[in-house]
Amino acid sequence: MSIDPSFVDRHDLHSAEQRRQCADVLARIERDGVRFVRLAWADPHGFSRAKLVTASAFRSALTNGHNINIATSTLDSAGARVFSSFTRGGGLGIEEMTGSPNLIVVPDPATFRVLPWDAHVSGGVAWVLCDEYFTNGRPFPFSPRQLLKGQLARVAQRGWQLTVGLEVEWYLLKVATGIVADENIGGPGVRGRPIATVAVEPGYQLHSESGLDLMQPMLLELADTYEKLGLPLRSIENEWGPGQVECTFAPQDALTAADTMLLFRTATRQVCRRHGHFATFMTRPALPRFVASGWHLHQSLGEVASGRNLLMPEGPEGPLSALGLAYLGGLIAHANAGTPFSTPTVNGYRRFRSFSLAPDRAGWAVDHRGVMVRVLGGPGDPATRLENRIGEPMANPYLFIAQQIAAGLAGVDASDDPGPPDVESYVADRPLLPKSLDAALDALAGASVYRAAFGDTFVDYFVKLKRSETGRFQAWARERGLEGSDEPTEWEHNEYFDFF
Repeated sequence: MSIDPSFVDRHDLHSAEQRRQCADVLARIERDGVRFVRLAWADPHGFSRAKLVTASAFRSALTNGHNINIATSTLDSAGARVFSSFTRGGGLGIEEMTGSPNLIVVPDPATFRVLPWDAHVSGGVAWVLCDEYFTNGRPFPFSPRQLLKGQLARVAQRGWQLTVGLEVEWYLLKVATGIVADENIGGPGVRGRPIATVAVEPGYQLHSESGLDLMQPMLLELADTYEKLGLPLRSIENEWGPGQVECTFAPQDALTAADTMLLFRTATRQVCRRHGHFATFMTRPALPRFVASGWHLHQSLGEVASGRNLLMPEGPEGPLSALGLAYLGGLIAHANAGTPFSTPTVNGYRRFRSFSLAPDRAGWAVDHRGVMVRVLGGPGDPATRLENRIGEPMANPYLFIAQQIAAGLAGVDASDDPGPPDVESYVADRPLLPKSLDAALDALAGASVYRAAFGDTFVDYFVKLKRSETGRFQAWARERGLEGSDEPTEWEHNEYFDFF
């Protein structure tokens, strides 16, 4: 009797290495007595969504996938429905989207972990990232992870590999009350107020050892968690604001780094909450004297065959190779239209201020913290890299990195010249970064570079999705006469403080 091939086999979705990893995962589940697995995926906002399944259901999911609701890709940042899901094509002109159908998520066995904070559960709970597909096996076109894989394929076709290092700022606070009251409950398109929190240290003493020590018990708990999850933590620093923390991670291949960022954010929030603390990756909370946080993305290109760093200068002069300068030129030339991917929230644009250690225009320099792209390394340094300081901690890691690839490769193909380095960064003759998410979306909507890289369907989808967010904010601000306010608003705090 013949046996029908599985979903994975039918559509050839696993490599030989992934098949071997599946066998290892199943053996670990059996050995450790894992009872439940969270099937996780990144929504378009970069938020981790998950479905809890039994170990037996997970065994089936490894070969046949598991059904999820497509709705997480059609909702804005507060759960408002953006697209006409129940019309033909789902409001997106894609037949498979009609009627808000199921998607099939297929676990990537390389991402399997047992969650250390659920070790008290008999057998424990595991976690694995999944890739989304339509039921006919076609990759889901609005999957951020699938989109990044597509851009990495372009890099691989040239015989290159992108390596990424993460440097992320966030805030640690204490929970003032664990009660979820009526005011904390929202509805579709309306966020409730976040729960009350208090600062854990007074702040404004950069790298304060005593401030760090006040946070140390919680930070050690987190460091232990990261180690058990296999996240390559390098350092934890007490930054500028009250309870502001910076975590850095060792370089990884780009897809693994994006996966690390997703797991880092969701693990940090969950572990903190279980210990009476609160972690937020909101860029600039609407709390007194809280300053903006950033996400600095370190990146380098390597030649796969030789392992050579392609950004390192060929000779004794210059900060970058010719290829590196062209890649940098692409990041500069296409920065404004790419900001919806690096800075995808209304709140994120509060960060682009002069003399703030954050960029306000698309420029570059060598080891300079006032520019958008900081070049590090130089002749003879195999760690030569670009540190793009434009990102906010709430950025979707898959889309942010994909945007960098699209812009950088466009620069390489066009031999873009980034111009001379900016010594006086905040007065340099460079294009100013967008002042709002709405302005950034205008730039993205007309950007041929990103339409060529990601396709018209995805760009139109993403612009419409984020317009819902900006539209709700603008309506709220108009009602209160707060259009053009330079300070973060109550709307932003409600929208983002407990979202990331």
